[in-house]
Amino acid sequence: MFARVRAAAVLLLGVTLLSCHAPVRRGRPAEDAATLRYHLTYVREPEHAVDVEVVRVGRAPREFLFSQPGAVASVSAFLEDGTVRTLAVEEGRVLLPRDTRFLRYRYALDAVIRKRGLDFFQGSGDGDARHVAGRAYLIRPRVVPPGMRVELSVAGTDALLPWQPGENGVYRLRGEDLVDSGFHGFGGRRCQVRLPDAVLDVAILGRFTHLSDAAVCTWLGKAAEEVRTVRRAFPHPRITVRVIPAPGHPGPSVFGMVRWSSPPSISISVGQDARAEDFERDWVALHEMLHLAHPVFVPRVPWLSEGLATYYTEVARARSGRQSPRRAWEELLGGFARGRDGNDTRTMHEAVSQDGFSLAVYWTGALFALHLDVELRRLTGNTRGLDDVLERLAARGGSSTFGAFGVAVDAVAGQPLFNALLERHLSQPAFVEQAGLLEALGVQEGPNGVSLVPGRDSLLRDSVVGRRSHGETP
Repeated sequence: MFARVRAAAVLLLGVTLLSCHAPVRRGRPAEDAATLRYHLTYVREPEHAVDVEVVRVGRAPREFLFSQPGAVASVSAFLEDGTVRTLAVEEGRVLLPRDTRFLRYRYALDAVIRKRGLDFFQGSGDGDARHVAGRAYLIRPRVVPPGMRVELSVAGTDALLPWQPGENGVYRLRGEDLVDSGFHGFGGRRCQVRLPDAVLDVAILGRFTHLSDAAVCTWLGKAAEEVRTVRRAFPHPRITVRVIPAPGHPGPSVFGMVRWSSPPSISISVGQDARAEDFERDWVALHEMLHLAHPVFVPRVPWLSEGLATYYTEVARARSGRQSPRRAWEELLGGFARGRDGNDTRTMHEAVSQDGFSLAVYWTGALFALHLDVELRRLTGNTRGLDDVLERLAARGGSSTFGAFGVAVDAVAGQPLFNALLERHLSQPAFVEQAGLLEALGVQEGPNGVSLVPGRDSLLRDSVVGRRSHGETP
């Protein structure tokens, strides 16, 4: 969950449902009362850690697990008779005695970092600030009962979690929110990006040599505005973003990832010695936010989700004016070349089935997205395109199946299109469709770089990457 594979492979995982409920009020039905109450305490001595207490209320679950186990060896169960039992965490799981009132354990952040190195999921940070994925340190029920309610509070520091707390600082969640609990930031500094239709709450988790907090928020704001050249509105009314300094890196973003918490949470590692002007060439923040523009595919289809985000990363930067149309095509052609390296004889099906999150996965997906966009524009007289498919899917919810994506494509096209075009790509050598597509678009690559010339579909080409205002439809 994440950037194009210029930096690293990314892992997009499943989806959870919406969260953030109003505070419990007197007079609500008993079933709305919290079944579990989490109390998190950020401690600094003898070193940084998170102390976790989970209070069971009523007929709360007894079977718990860590979604990403390995850093907590045991938990303490406090029983009704006042005794305490130490329970080993085995294969990430714990079975509590029936009369357990609450359990406690410590997630030793600094010890984990010392043992495993800086890690997006299990721990990173700078100075007094720390970053960790909820799935690594937050124990949860193995099975979440329907309608389960959860309360969560944080003490010891200011925390940026995916959700919004109530007026008393308590987060009121659904049980599903624990399944993918996103990225969490403890300490650091805060800034906020306000768009006409959304808010980005930002945690800056460490010190930068040259960057001000305002420069970081300005960069994220510009990336969010570029998403609005693809979608009519920013995809979520609120998201959270954590920015972590990467020591020894002078450039902009080193790595990024999105987690499908509800609402989504994004974390980005930025070179500690980066300067504000370096963000002009950054693509990582935009790429991660563009994952919010398409639905979560269940089950996962990495080549499609990464292909969409990769294609639109270049398109959106051209539409906003951050790069010229010619530069956008240069970036796309350069990516196609990197994806094609070593895949001259393999079909697209073979490339995306065998390579997980390789360059071929990202860039065959991007080529298919381009081809799909062009065909949609051609069939509709350049009145509709791939943007309209995303809008159609968004109107139906935050998740989709691969089949529903194809149905949406055909609906926008006004005729069957998706399956036939997909079969052409999957069954042939990867990238074999590139040459004919670019020729029709009037995109030529020569010794002096890429040139844009008249072609059968050059009007479609110009429509794809043409300047447009934020939220404007093509």
